[in-house]
Amino acid sequence: MENITFKNINVIGNVAIENDLYAILHYPEMLNRYDSNFMQFKKSPSFAEFREAEIALKEFHVKNGQNHLKFCFVENEKLATEVEEYLKENKYDIGFLELYAIKPECFPITASTGSIEIKVVTEDTLEDYLSLNFEHDLEYGESFAKKKIDLNKNHFRDAGIVQLLAFKQGSAVGYVDVILADKTVEIDGLQVKKEFQREGIGTELQKFVMETFPEHTVILVADGEDTPREMYQKQNYQMLGFRYEALKVE
Repeated sequence: MENITFKNINVIGNVAIENDLYAILHYPEMLNRYDSNFMQFKKSPSFAEFREAEIALKEFHVKNGQNHLKFCFVENEKLATEVEEYLKENKYDIGFLELYAIKPECFPITASTGSIEIKVVTEDTLEDYLSLNFEHDLEYGESFAKKKIDLNKNHFRDAGIVQLLAFKQGSAVGYVDVILADKTVEIDGLQVKKEFQREGIGTELQKFVMETFPEHTVILVADGEDTPREMYQKQNYQMLGFRYEALKVE
């Protein structure tokens, strides 16, 4: 398997400030989208370096009317003890992501669930896709969910992104975005309505990706503390790395 790192994962946002230690990513269209507005460290900071970086990010976010601080640390490196203790003392939520990859031929062969149909989103089904996304995004607030609609519409027009919908008995019950690159395709934002979970819908969405892009490596990131990662491990995905993150919303 080719050398795949977190750099292969698609990030929405542009570099606003950069130096030898870090880059600040900024997405003015959605200032409260934490995954698009954060500081990415290029090397592990000492405690003094982290404190200076924290001040810089806070000044930048205050200037832009943002009330959160998010830091992504160097992949495959644990937090320095002093930095970790400071984050805990100052009420940051500390977590980590895991990077997974699989060759499509390694995905488990399962019998198709006849009642589930996977379709690429078209003009005719775009409203179904937007409605399902909005329902899920309400978890992060109505303002966030409304602004996410424009982002999803932009992705619909983007030739480098394929949006998929899962239908059961004619109703849309799940979705996923597939982000295309030369050698990889990234599974992003896979969601299934709660009342239809554990019915194989997520597997059917993934299977469609495997069958559609057999020559690519399929990649994704999973929360290192959530249960979906266990599903990916059972499905023969290989964990390629991890990355610590810290978030505080004021």
